[in-house]
Amino acid sequence: MKRNGGKLLVDSLVGLGATKSFGVPGESYLAVLDALHDTSGRLDYVLCRNEGGAAFMAAAYGKLTGQPGICFVTRGPGATNASIGVHTAMQDSVPMLLFVGQVGRDMRGREAFQEVDYRAAFGTVAKWAVEIDDADRIPEILSRAWTMAVTGRPGPVVIALPEDMLTALTDAAPLPGPLEISEPSPSAAAMARLRDMLGAAERPVILYGGCNWKPDAMALVQQFAEASDIPVVAVFRYQDQYDNHSSTFCGEAGVGMVESVKSILKDADVILAINNRFGENSTDGYTLFDVPSPRQAIIHVHGSDLEIGKVYRPAFGIQAGPNAFAQALSDLAPVKGPWSEWRKRGRDAYLKGFELADLPSPVDMGKVTTLLNDILPDDVILTNGAGNFTVWPNKFFRFGPKARLLAPQSGAMGYGVPAAVAARVAYPDRTVVCFAGDGDFQMNCQELATALQAGAQPIILLLNNGIYGTIRAHQERHYPERVSGTTMVNPDFVALAKAYGFHAEHVATTADFAAAFERARASKTGALLDLDISPEALTPRRTLSQMRQAALAAKEPA
Repeated sequence: MKRNGGKLLVDSLVGLGATKSFGVPGESYLAVLDALHDTSGRLDYVLCRNEGGAAFMAAAYGKLTGQPGICFVTRGPGATNASIGVHTAMQDSVPMLLFVGQVGRDMRGREAFQEVDYRAAFGTVAKWAVEIDDADRIPEILSRAWTMAVTGRPGPVVIALPEDMLTALTDAAPLPGPLEISEPSPSAAAMARLRDMLGAAERPVILYGGCNWKPDAMALVQQFAEASDIPVVAVFRYQDQYDNHSSTFCGEAGVGMVESVKSILKDADVILAINNRFGENSTDGYTLFDVPSPRQAIIHVHGSDLEIGKVYRPAFGIQAGPNAFAQALSDLAPVKGPWSEWRKRGRDAYLKGFELADLPSPVDMGKVTTLLNDILPDDVILTNGAGNFTVWPNKFFRFGPKARLLAPQSGAMGYGVPAAVAARVAYPDRTVVCFAGDGDFQMNCQELATALQAGAQPIILLLNNGIYGTIRAHQERHYPERVSGTTMVNPDFVALAKAYGFHAEHVATTADFAAAFERARASKTGALLDLDISPEALTPRRTLSQMRQAALAAKEPA
């Protein structure tokens, strides 16, 4: 049976098990769009409003489901718009496939209309960038791309599709079914050595990260940690993978790392690092451990050999996937040692971190987040982009074993709204709440139209303080009384959200929030709550004025 390249590509994606895709249409991949006409209910195409939003949705979908998020964009400007989602997926270690239309094969190298060399453009951003020159090779290259996206350290793959290749006829057969790939497992000898190293420790810590955990696997890690009374710390924005209510959970190593987490990592003598890459944020700017040979004995467990020893020389490296390693860990007898008080101090400091004084703001986010902790369902999905406001879902929400957090390790603004839409596409019956600053929201607020069209409307909490808060904080610390370029004049967010079919309200006080949120939950068309936040309440424990005063005092001559 002959079919064109576009249909062969789509049929192969269906065979691999893809069920959702996100994109913005373009003439460079019309043959793919034509093939998607016949896959409604099997491989749905979610029509987005900007390629950056579409790529964020695909990245979030991959993070949430563990299956590659699929994104289709047109050549040139479409691809460069989508690059933010590729970079985010890479830093998050998320499986993703970005398909990009390309100029015809007979035009390459001439700087044809919207031509880009995608291998060069994405070579250092994606896990792999490739162009398919022959329709007969679509199944081969797609199979390799999917495999690369989900194995080792998961990541994004960019696949360029020349327009004439997509219309060429081929009798190649589509991929027949989903891939089954076993994770690498640790040897019995490796697990015995690991147990000996933990048993000889005085202050052990488990540090974990990555998105490719299965719920049952993390439960096995928790079982071992609790039986051994070892403290557990999450890498930046992966605290949702472990039950925060466990007595072993001691916090998150990320931006704004609290002193108790810094101390527990700095003072540890053995660190069992599972499935994490050692990034800047999880190491406090690479200061917690000496480069390249840490004082702490690090046991680094990762599915990719390229991550082991990339920054820090481990005392012992184990190449194993997180789920296979968790299974092996469950077979070990608990490790006992003199660290119960050490674990307890870490846990007590974590719990104490939730204690807050009243904030100088019409809407007090400390009280709002306390309420949300109490009333949101166990399987809630929270999303956020980037900004000071992210401290609330990232540091003041306690994730149970079923709750999820979609937040970018890359610190990309504008991720929260598309991620929330993708979460509703993936799980239409779950409650999805997006935290967004007013600057962050306006990076991708047009994707409310995508939510409306797809019937995938989340609840959005818009923290409106009229400034780019993170940058303003840096200005106040380093250039006090010289504010520039961080004050915003905002639109009427309530009117804007209503124009997109959302229920929307302005929330003027903390006392108004609970009732407004109940109305938001009851809405069948999603909701946006425009929260009145004072710029003074920029951080939970330090006002903008206090930052400025401290900076001015430091500049005064002695």
